[in-house]
Amino acid sequence: MSALDDLPPPVSAADHVRGAHDAPVTIIEYGDFACPSCKQAAPAVLLQIRRFHGRVRFAFRHFPLDEFHANALIAAEASEAAAAQGRFWEMHDQLFANQRRLHRDLLRQLAEALELDMQRFSKELKDRVHLPRIRRNGAEGRHLGIRSTPTFYINGALCDVTFGLLPFRHAVEKALWRNEDRSIVRPIAYSDAPMRDADTAKRHFV
Repeated sequence: MSALDDLPPPVSAADHVRGAHDAPVTIIEYGDFACPSCKQAAPAVLLQIRRFHGRVRFAFRHFPLDEFHANALIAAEASEAAAAQGRFWEMHDQLFANQRRLHRDLLRQLAEALELDMQRFSKELKDRVHLPRIRRNGAEGRHLGIRSTPTFYINGALCDVTFGLLPFRHAVEKALWRNEDRSIVRPIAYSDAPMRDADTAKRHFV
């Protein structure tokens, strides 16, 4: 059995979860805020949460490819500093929306816009308070055999989105079908084009 056949740890109270906590379908993403493909996938994930309201939940786990994306790690730390003040998802969305400018000054601006306690936010970044959690997520992903982002698991099954997001949509629908939800309708249209990463040549590493 390969590492990629292993199941990710189940979602717990420690995870950042968007959607109904008792939903029959769980999406887990190992992602990187500085990864263009993760940014492209984010609207597709949100679409499924909204389309299948109450039946899909989403957990984001950190897998910053800081070897390739200079600001991946500090962006992840900023998201956790926001999470400590109850604003993870707002920061999550803003980090992707401002992905081209993920420097420290921009992170402070985002935190200020979210009306965070800036003294606490700055101190936590300076002291790297949230780095252990991020490293744990990364180690977990490596144990699973993850080599690129985004990597999705849907109800524990690996979903390959290397060549586009259509398999992701189908996997969510299939998981709902397996849970005897026969009310699935035709999806709202969105791009199924292959994800294009400026660092395509670097998306897989040893």
